[in-house]
Amino acid sequence: MKNDPAARNRLEVFLLYPCVHAIINHRIAHFFYRFKFYFISRLISQISRFFTGIEIHPGAKIGKGLFIDHGMGVVIGETAEVGDNVVLYHGVTLGGTGKDKGKRHPTVGNNVIIGSGAKVLGPINVGDNVKIGANAVVLRDIPNDTTAVGIPARIIYK
Repeated sequence: MKNDPAARNRLEVFLLYPCVHAIINHRIAHFFYRFKFYFISRLISQISRFFTGIEIHPGAKIGKGLFIDHGMGVVIGETAEVGDNVVLYHGVTLGGTGKDKGKRHPTVGNNVIIGSGAKVLGPINVGDNVKIGANAVVLRDIPNDTTAVGIPARIIYK
């Protein structure tokens, strides 16, 4: 509720916010994924995607306090790792480039804000307390306490 000024009460958030449903379903799917029940984990993931418009691969590691605002079109890949207190806006992709084997998706630190339509691609690291601007395309590591904007993203130091 602290991330969305439009939220009126906890019941409304629990019942009506798709990010809450997507994260709960991801936690369930991730549980099965860890024990190599890949089919059931992917089934849960795909059903969640159908209802919420948010695609989180069951293999992704998601920290506490993830908030996906207007989550339609958000994609989080299999080897992505998302830290604590991260905010993603609609259309964000934490994806791969298709060139890498093994770890193919980004690692996002704590207290990160990623703007609408941003694409963070490849096995890169996004530091803590980073802001990524809307529609930025991030293809290389972003250090702590910086802002990244543009296509390709350039780093702006505080």
